[in-house]
Amino acid sequence: MINKNRITIFDGINTFIIVILVLACLLPFLHILAVSLSDSGPIMSGKVTFYPLELTFEAYTRVFTDVLMLKSLWFTIILTVSFTLLAMIMTTMAAYTLSNNLKGKKLFMFIIVFTMFFSGGLIPDYLLMKDLKLLDSFWVLVLPGLVSPFNMIIMINFFKSTIPDGLLEAAEIDGCSDFGKLFKVVLPLSAPVLATLSLFYAVGRWNGFRDALFYISDQSLYPLQLKLYQMVMNNMISEVTLAEGANAAVKLLPESLKAASIMFATVPILLVYPWLQRYFVSGLTLGSVKG
Repeated sequence: MINKNRITIFDGINTFIIVILVLACLLPFLHILAVSLSDSGPIMSGKVTFYPLELTFEAYTRVFTDVLMLKSLWFTIILTVSFTLLAMIMTTMAAYTLSNNLKGKKLFMFIIVFTMFFSGGLIPDYLLMKDLKLLDSFWVLVLPGLVSPFNMIIMINFFKSTIPDGLLEAAEIDGCSDFGKLFKVVLPLSAPVLATLSLFYAVGRWNGFRDALFYISDQSLYPLQLKLYQMVMNNMISEVTLAEGANAAVKLLPESLKAASIMFATVPILLVYPWLQRYFVSGLTLGSVKG
């Protein structure tokens, strides 16, 4: 009889690996937090590790007193919620259609997968956005990335492996239309994949700034990540100017400002994880063999 309370060597190795992975994720975060709360002296001397030295909130004061920064935060929240909602609607509709016996499904799948390996490039993308009159608009940050082929393929595989064909056939016999089967049968059974992909879309949009850097010049449409990038770059330029002009010391180092900016941009999206953790853990096993 197997003793379930006995700790094996395999359990010890697994525990050791998990502890290492947890520390690898947690310690950099603690270091960034410590730098953001430390004074310039310890930062310059490299003494800051995982706890703040000479505690100061100057970097956070700089971030939270910037009116444009707070506007960028609210704009990014609205952008992320809108993008995630529309992206999930489009992805779900496409995945449900392609998971059924659609004529020409292989051709559509080939076209979709092709876009994962080849793209037109930055200049054609910019010219396309210009011709569509999307530059300096809210929709230029939403429409181009509205459907991720990778996420859609994950959802297609989930529908095929999780939703029994007999259940859909029974719903069709009861008079359900395609939309009825989707909303009454498929979606109620798809909470794990919906939560997981929603998190993927939300995190991707929250952290994205490359498209805004290329397509947006109106500061009222700056997402948070682009605003933080410009603030840090301006601070670094100011430091170089002062150092070359009068050998003046810069009181606020770019490192502390960068760290405070990272915390400012990271904490809001981290707060989403606890609400989706139950579904996210289930979503990580998508495609696994069921007993």
